[in-house]
Amino acid sequence: MGPAGPDRHLFVVFGATGDLMQRKLLPVLCRLGTGGKLPAGSLVLGVARRPMDDAAFRALALASMASSGTAEVARPYCERSLFYQSVPDESPASFAALRRRIEELEKQHGLEGNRVFYLALPLEAFGPTLTGLGVAGLNAGPGWTRVVLEKPFGRDLASAQELNRIARRYFEEKQIYRIDHYLGKETVQNLLVFRFANMFIESLWSRERIEQVEITVAERLGVEGRAAYYEQSGALRDMVQNHATQILTLIAMEPPATRDEDSIRNEKVKVLQSVVRLTPGDVVRGQYAPGSLNGAAIAGYRQEPGVSPTSGTETYVALRLRIANWRWQSVPFFVRTGKRMPVKSTRVVLTFKAPPVSFFQTAEEYSANPDRISILIQPDEGFELAFEVKVPGRELRVQTHRMEFHYADVFGELPDGYETLLVDMLLGDPTLFVRADEVEESWRLYDPILRSPPPLAFYPAGSWGPSEARTLVEGWGYRWSPD
Repeated sequence: MGPAGPDRHLFVVFGATGDLMQRKLLPVLCRLGTGGKLPAGSLVLGVARRPMDDAAFRALALASMASSGTAEVARPYCERSLFYQSVPDESPASFAALRRRIEELEKQHGLEGNRVFYLALPLEAFGPTLTGLGVAGLNAGPGWTRVVLEKPFGRDLASAQELNRIARRYFEEKQIYRIDHYLGKETVQNLLVFRFANMFIESLWSRERIEQVEITVAERLGVEGRAAYYEQSGALRDMVQNHATQILTLIAMEPPATRDEDSIRNEKVKVLQSVVRLTPGDVVRGQYAPGSLNGAAIAGYRQEPGVSPTSGTETYVALRLRIANWRWQSVPFFVRTGKRMPVKSTRVVLTFKAPPVSFFQTAEEYSANPDRISILIQPDEGFELAFEVKVPGRELRVQTHRMEFHYADVFGELPDGYETLLVDMLLGDPTLFVRADEVEESWRLYDPILRSPPPLAFYPAGSWGPSEARTLVEGWGYRWSPD
């Protein structure tokens, strides 16, 4: 690995005919390749069960990009860089054939033997694929070898531990890159800069100044044709255990000793180890019922195609968490995520404590809101600071004012999270990837709820969730920030 950028390599994608590759990875690889961010001569080898030759795979790739209008721009890259190998099963013979094809491509194109194996596969295929690679001797090559695992990293603690065991049987931890695209978002990465590069911010970031912390991951859409997956997943597995928890660890972590990957990831793990064990009373599970949004009727989850009419899968989760450490003792963290919310929004809101003494003596004089910092992760990425000002005039009246910063106003369009993470992986930088112990600590936190889930509460599609979620927060004397 040189300072100028990644080494030349062969990028092998398992699940190459699937949705993730065609919709996300392929456009990102093409942008990186045509934009000069990948070294010339690097290749992509698609792997899937379907019989297909190189030409047919290239045609599939170009067809998938036609709707976005990028096919013609990407055509030269696809024709020189995309190849295909069918692996019809997990047998040693199939993986031996894959190895021969890899070595053949490397020899023909003068590659040095640097290899990426990206598993864009269902969870149940991870173990057999890792085993097949290991048995075929593809876990180490003439150059470096890295394997990328897409979330989810298991379905519960036991399956996560088993997946880690299989992965580490054939690969060293430094070779394994567990990718969560949320960590590639500029606004998520900037949480570290926002906190630790701004002294006045970090000086406020503790129980002495913060009253409550709130993390919201709201989705406007429903299951959108993913019922088969979602019925087996639900909101806790799909959003809370990974995306929301990643945000939680970055908000709550201590300053790392250095900027290297282990120091940062160590501090994230410490946060998870400090979270007080959850009980069913700390959790609200919801499911959207028929409702409306902007005047349009919306079906309930149980009426969606492919969903059981008696489904017990949650589409909404609200949690109250306590972090038992010096910085956050007694500060509640409230987390909520849901489908069919009024808007699409991922944000963190930190509400400050009220002044201990106020010269405003009556409710008529003083009806001010607490100061708040809002971190807007998506969409309209940026920050807001809400504080109180006096309304001009003879009477003493108070009004909330907001100071705002939005990335688009300063930097324009932000890069895709996958784009950032793939370049980091190719450079051998695992900072923004999830380590094995972090995966297991996260599942350990939510495993009791998965084993003994509280009953479902229903909410109208287009609302902010069930009333039980308000009760969860109000029971501790708090409230959700204004939506």
